[in-house]
Amino acid sequence: MRLSCGNGAFPLLSVEQSIRLTGLLEFDGFDLVVMGNSAHIRPEDIAHDLSGWAAGIKCLVDAEGLEMADVFCVPWTDFTTMAPNNPDESERARGRQLFRQMLDLASALGAPGITMLPGIDWSHESHDESLVRAADELQVRANEAADRGLGFSIEPHLGSVCHDPADVLRLCELAPALRLTLDYTHFVSQGVAEVDIEPLAPFARYVQTRGVAIDRLQAPLKDTSLDFERMVDVLAAAGYDGFINVEYVWVDWKRLNEVDVLSETIMLRDRLNAKFRGEAWSYPGPTGITE
Repeated sequence: MRLSCGNGAFPLLSVEQSIRLTGLLEFDGFDLVVMGNSAHIRPEDIAHDLSGWAAGIKCLVDAEGLEMADVFCVPWTDFTTMAPNNPDESERARGRQLFRQMLDLASALGAPGITMLPGIDWSHESHDESLVRAADELQVRANEAADRGLGFSIEPHLGSVCHDPADVLRLCELAPALRLTLDYTHFVSQGVAEVDIEPLAPFARYVQTRGVAIDRLQAPLKDTSLDFERMVDVLAAAGYDGFINVEYVWVDWKRLNEVDVLSETIMLRDRLNAKFRGEAWSYPGPTGITE
């Protein structure tokens, strides 16, 4: 396993600056986040010259000695627009078109695959109907990605149609070609025990992580309740050998803008690297005033 980071951690920097910082911080991979209607790189902005954008980003990534770890596309700044299980067929079609653009982008970048969101529960129908529609669409997309030699995974998240491990497992059963971008924090923050998350490890194509506590989706490392060392052991036992994305973010959602992203990123990088080397890690000692 190796570590990645990306522009999602540093939304106030340009993508060029994010790539350079990822290299400076000695990560192995770069994770590109593309988000519609946002301050990130917008798919609607790059669609007119996707190959040009890809060539520019790939040049910068290569110059820093990084590999492309993943392309993570969030269609819009809400969970309904272009959701894969949107009851409106025209919205699903728009989402499918965006998905195919992201496959083009990932292919041009040399990325191993893409991550998108799974959809949500719709208030006018049962949870099961929403989940089955998501599975139907996601299975089609996963097969299409595989035909192009790319991986396709969804990130189960708070507020999604699969926000608990049991629903994630059912989704994977209904859409067997689908893989997961596994982020324990969306479950741990709800009070789900790690042992109940671990059955998802065999389905992981990509992994994201950060500090987390109950009722806090992102927390400083000193307050985290997630056992990262155990997580790495579980992933290894499941045969996972991909990137782990250190995904501290700065977003005005679910209190995700209340930590020192840079310092926390560095500490978690060091903790995970220590685990990879079989060494002990301890929280840094005093770095300033102590009283």
